Amino acid sequence: MNQTTREITPTPEESLADFLSAARQFVTFVVGQEVFAVDMAPVQEIIRVPAVVRVPLAPYSLDGLASLRGQVLPIISLRRIFALDDQPHDDATRAIVIDNGQPMGFVVDRVASVVSVEPDRIDGVQDIRTTVDSELLTGILRDTGGYAMVMVLDFARLMAREFATMTVPAPHRAQATGTVGHEDDAEESDSDELQLVSFSVAEQEYAIEIAGVNEIVQIPDAIVHVPNALPHVLGLMTLRERLLPLVSLRGLFNLPPRTLDEKSRIVVITLGAMAVGLVTDSVSEVLRVAANTVDAMPTLLAREGDLSDICRICRLQGGKRLVSIIAPENLFRHSIVREALKTVEAVVPDNPDDDDSSGHEDEEQVVVFQLASGEFGVPIDSVQEIVRVPDELTHVPRSPDFIEGVINLRGSVLPVIDQRKRLNLPVRERNDRQRIMVFQFNGVRTGLIVDAVTEVLKIPRQFICTAPHLSGEQTRLLGRVANLEKQRRMIQLIDPSRLLNEGDAASLDSMGGY
Repeated sequence: MNQTTREITPTPEESLADFLSAARQFVTFVVGQEVFAVDMAPVQEIIRVPAVVRVPLAPYSLDGLASLRGQVLPIISLRRIFALDDQPHDDATRAIVIDNGQPMGFVVDRVASVVSVEPDRIDGVQDIRTTVDSELLTGILRDTGGYAMVMVLDFARLMAREFATMTVPAPHRAQATGTVGHEDDAEESDSDELQLVSFSVAEQEYAIEIAGVNEIVQIPDAIVHVPNALPHVLGLMTLRERLLPLVSLRGLFNLPPRTLDEKSRIVVITLGAMAVGLVTDSVSEVLRVAANTVDAMPTLLAREGDLSDICRICRLQGGKRLVSIIAPENLFRHSIVREALKTVEAVVPDNPDDDDSSGHEDEEQVVVFQLASGEFGVPIDSVQEIVRVPDELTHVPRSPDFIEGVINLRGSVLPVIDQRKRLNLPVRERNDRQRIMVFQFNGVRTGLIVDAVTEVLKIPRQFICTAPHLSGEQTRLLGRVANLEKQRRMIQLIDPSRLLNEGDAASLDSMGGY
């Protein structure tokens, strides 16, 4: 990029210093067939267009959110603002980062140059007629940078018009939001219900009580294999700067090995200061089951020693679906798990920071799910359960447009909403990865269909910040974002209490007697 496009030549009557103090610097750039300029003062930098995370309910001109050195940066398409057709980014495409109270990146087709312009070459815009609204212009540069006329954009006014509700977020991190539902109701139901995380291993279904699950994470890019370890110990992974031993449940249960893939998940369980990652084929659901559907393992099948991991059986769908409940405390007595823990001790013999319980208050535990190409998170305490989408949903005549249908969930009518429709995302056909996340709104249980539930994640609060305020609806629902820069992930955090407005909640309440 050229640093200047004309020779700086002061007149004999003025010094070079006087000339430069009077001249103004501009960045010139091209969008479509037009050439524009922006005053250099608010321009922070010019970068290649970064990868972005799409934001539902945001204005059309927003490409998405990007991470720039740990800062959440909205990326805006000037082509969309000017009602031009989208075009693929190429080697010339750039984002100009401008700070008028909040840094924002504006995508342009090409940056031409940085120029110095003296005041007598800057004209007003009263008589100009272009494809751009003249209210967005502050002036015209004549005979600058090889162009007869260059329009100076007023980005402060442009942002105010495009994002009327935008406010500058506070510099400190966002505060945690409350959970959904009534705590008294939850306590009352806990006595006769169990909440289980279910997962598959070799097409068999197992579960662990959610209280015993620390988090659920995806398979890392790299697993460190430890020499001379038992074959059931897959190796070590780094989880928030700590080593976590990985144990294959297939190996633990003497089942045939299987190549790890995108569906494979690691269920992290802890007992005191010890933690182990159990490698599963896939995580299925979070189930809320009645206590009377759970039986102790029959005496004939109960086994001692290393094979006493399964302690109870849960009977679902009238006994047609059996889920084996694993006791984490039994797993920690298992010789293979003890070997895995010894493996970590051998690699890191002295680690005084093993007990990190004091840091739990600085983390938020969220359930991460996918919609379109974006990752979203909700507080784990707000999710009552996660279930599969049935083959058919019952449509209720004259129901609100946002209701996809209802299902029978253990004898109760559960209204179901398709979150893609709710967030104005393209509708997709049903598939086996989709799940229904069950929440409670003002006493009414409601299911939300998402593309996939991927993990339960603990996020340090230092990585959570207030999301840029780009529209009223987006700000209300998606007020915070977790910027995990090292993982190249950005998780938009949803406040579940705002998933439905008062009118929607009233409509759901009226369906209770259906």
